[in-house]
Amino acid sequence: MRGRVVKSTGSWSSVRSEDGKVIPCKIKGNFRLKGIRSTNPVAVGDWVNYEIVEEDTGVINQLEERNNYIIRKSIKLSKRGHILASNIDQVLVFITLRDPETTKGFIDRVIVGAEAYHITPILVFNKADLLQEEDADELIEWLTIYGDIGYRCIQTSVTENVNLDEVKEIMKGKTSMLAGHSGTGKSSLINAISPNLNLKIADISDFHRQGKHTTTFAEMYHLDFGAEIIDTPGIRGFGVIDIDRKEISHYFLEMRALLSQCKFNNCQHLNEPDCAVKQAVVDGNIAESRFKSYLSIYDGDENESYRTVDY
Repeated sequence: MRGRVVKSTGSWSSVRSEDGKVIPCKIKGNFRLKGIRSTNPVAVGDWVNYEIVEEDTGVINQLEERNNYIIRKSIKLSKRGHILASNIDQVLVFITLRDPETTKGFIDRVIVGAEAYHITPILVFNKADLLQEEDADELIEWLTIYGDIGYRCIQTSVTENVNLDEVKEIMKGKTSMLAGHSGTGKSSLINAISPNLNLKIADISDFHRQGKHTTTFAEMYHLDFGAEIIDTPGIRGFGVIDIDRKEISHYFLEMRALLSQCKFNNCQHLNEPDCAVKQAVVDGNIAESRFKSYLSIYDGDENESYRTVDY
């Protein structure tokens, strides 16, 4: 029988059958994934074949080939990856300027992880109602940086019902992964557009001004207006893995557009002469924050620091 994994907690996975029934299943034997060093052989979003071994449980015996996936460095095993979700159409990156603060470096890492596997990133600037007057210029800066690249940016507020219908329309008929720090309001927004789910939410920690983890494992939900979402645990850091460092600039769209203009066809945009990408940073046509993110990912630096570059 064929089904889709809607939750995976290690040795057990919840598989939704084609008639909508959710069956707890174990993995049969050792799954080996070609070219993927993953801590989880089965991920939420996977299509699998399974067989019933007892009345209410099954065994997964085959994993269908994935169309794509989002992977990040494992928290405990830095040389291996952890697949957050597979077979998805788009990733909605939840961003808050305050309580908690999202960094541009985090956004850029998630975008690179999505672009590398042909997944559409959409930026959701949530909690618009909490922004102060002094935040206006910063928000405009962020919207300009990512909007000019071509990414869709949406400002939302659950409490004031701002653009929630637009989010619903974006989700219809698609599988969307939700990504963001704890406390950015992913679950609150989903509860607002699909109240029957009643996802668990928690307040912001007063000590660190960060969200408390309410989602322990990634889990897929079917929404009543014809959408599938994969809610992921709040992510504090996103380590890029399994991407050739020589190809990283290809996943920064504004850099990719200039690659043919660099003097050297293998230019890495570090200290090479006549680099069109570095010149674009100097001219203000590429945001410095984006270039810093590129350097940080290129160096494999999880702390979003960057090297000195001669422009």
